[in-house]
Amino acid sequence: MQDPAIEIDVDLEVQEILLAASQHDIPKLRRLIRSGEAAGNNPANVKDPETGYSPLHSAIAACEADDDEVVPNGEPNGVHANGDQTTSEHESTVQSGVATVKFLLQEGAIWNDLDLNDETPGCLARRLGLTELYEMIVDAGVRAELLLNRLDGYEELSDGDDDEEEAQQESTDAAPTTEEESVPQLVDATATATATTTEAAGPNVTSSRYLTSDLTFQQDRLLDQDQNGVMMAWESDIMLKSAKQLLPIPGLRVLNVGHGMGIVDGFLQDQYPSSHHIIEAHPDVVAEMKRKGWHEKPGVVIHEGKWQDILPDLVAQGEMFDAIYYDTFAESYADFREFFTEQVIGLLEQEGKWSFFNGMGADRQISYDVYQKVVEIDIFEAGFDVEWEDIAVPSLEGEWNGVRRPYWSIDNYRLPLCKYMD
Repeated sequence: MQDPAIEIDVDLEVQEILLAASQHDIPKLRRLIRSGEAAGNNPANVKDPETGYSPLHSAIAACEADDDEVVPNGEPNGVHANGDQTTSEHESTVQSGVATVKFLLQEGAIWNDLDLNDETPGCLARRLGLTELYEMIVDAGVRAELLLNRLDGYEELSDGDDDEEEAQQESTDAAPTTEEESVPQLVDATATATATTTEAAGPNVTSSRYLTSDLTFQQDRLLDQDQNGVMMAWESDIMLKSAKQLLPIPGLRVLNVGHGMGIVDGFLQDQYPSSHHIIEAHPDVVAEMKRKGWHEKPGVVIHEGKWQDILPDLVAQGEMFDAIYYDTFAESYADFREFFTEQVIGLLEQEGKWSFFNGMGADRQISYDVYQKVVEIDIFEAGFDVEWEDIAVPSLEGEWNGVRRPYWSIDNYRLPLCKYMD
């Protein structure tokens, strides 16, 4: 049995670190972190048992404006009710908070750790109107996700070298994620990083599980056997605008990867394409497509199977398209990156456009912001420009009844439109 005195010492150490973070006392934080590391601990990521605050949470929370300060758009008006000037004091507090957050991130603090209020440090900064701190956390998330994505690509090349394994462990320590979060899905992505969240959500949503599950087709939704929303009717306005952006005039050739409920394919048909290829991997969806007569529509060609198997053959056959859309379910970001870095270039005409359903991390604003930047960087490296259009999402109250978990909880959808760089 552990000595109670040791538990008290550990608790006091945690509180001391959190207090130093809230006071923005970097020299003291440095001493405490070095001392904890020497003892084999991870002091940059300790947690308060009552609030779940990490040092990052504490440093950001300490920057909250006083109740009698008016803070429009995240900036204090600088005057208390009694007329005392406060702008410089609050700005000084925020800047010391910026320095402290920067220090903690350099020490391996977790950018997306959750407190007991289900908020990441970035969520807290956004709620308090602390824009600069919010952007710092977003940038930290981008760095962490880019590194994890790159390391994931090199796993097969690993020869067991200790240095490489150590580097990978350090990157994981800097931004630990659940299996589901480390490879976000293009649809229904959940980018919150706690084992508790994943366990509460039920079975992991994987491509293999989805493709072997029995689907339920309803008028306003498509569900898998675990009651995950594969596609829902509220996405229709997004799909309509995507179709019109991709096919502005009749007579173009279009490829859609992932049919689902057929929402976007219906709108693409309304644009009168000369040819309309559809790739669909789930046998239940293929059967539903044929029941509805999709195989008889003008110009429609249905490819049954996974795009990973079908697209190389289309490239080999010399098929080219003026527009490509990608909307799969339960695939990883690594799959998506392979799609636009390896396949699109062999299928898209030089003046063509491509797009995708942008649902990565859409259950939390900071996750959505992080993955927009990650995607933008990767798309640029693949040789494409991307333009974003904000579309207001309608109220989704009541939409999630009967769905295992909401996959969208933010106000605006960012519609991407990609084309080759000039």
